[in-house]
Amino acid sequence: MNTHLVNLVIDAARPRVLADFWAALLGWRVAVEEPDEVDVRAPEADGWDLDLVFVPVPEAKVVKNRVHLDLASKTPEHQEELVARALDLGGRRVDVGQGAVPWVVLADPEGNEFCVLEPREQYMDTGAVASILVDSRSPARLAEFWAGITGWPVRSQEGEVIVGLRTPSGRGPWLEFLRNEDVKQVKNRVHLDVAPPAGADHAAAVSEVLAAGALAADVGAPTLPWRVLTDPEGNEFCVLTPR
Repeated sequence: MNTHLVNLVIDAARPRVLADFWAALLGWRVAVEEPDEVDVRAPEADGWDLDLVFVPVPEAKVVKNRVHLDLASKTPEHQEELVARALDLGGRRVDVGQGAVPWVVLADPEGNEFCVLEPREQYMDTGAVASILVDSRSPARLAEFWAGITGWPVRSQEGEVIVGLRTPSGRGPWLEFLRNEDVKQVKNRVHLDVAPPAGADHAAAVSEVLAAGALAADVGAPTLPWRVLTDPEGNEFCVLTPR
């Protein structure tokens, strides 16, 4: 399909404050600051081709996010350092029912959950972010849809529990779908953006994504230059203009 991943978007009450937190935690930089968005960008060596985009919204966070980031660590000491850095920057520990696990569950200053993973061989070459993780009732089905619209093939699968996609180049983070029976309740505060390449036909790209199983979403803003859709499990995403 003629679309590719371009952004991970996070709703925020204070976009610049949240962008500063994530830039400092990951060792990245604030690359763009405009009234309607603040973008955080990874160094090229990290292999991450997406921007973290923070956009202002009036709604407060009310439920656990269905999409979150997992951070990679190289040693137990490095994991401890990342946790300490996050707490110093304004993050906090949270209990989402994880029990006794080797990773640490935290939340950023606006309550967005993320995990600092213990060292794992699978994530040793991902850079700061190990994975974008999406809760899913049917991981294999949802992974198939996202593989089709991103061009990221399935690289790992653990039965019906988790399915992982990664770029064809094998660089940067994983996009993973984890089995979770929770019912989606509200608009996701974290979502992905895809876009066709420069010079492509935007309407044709949207039609292809719809034919792959997406549905149109009503967000009350019909004049936007991009299209807001939902994947087969109702997760919002945008098909941006060609770039």
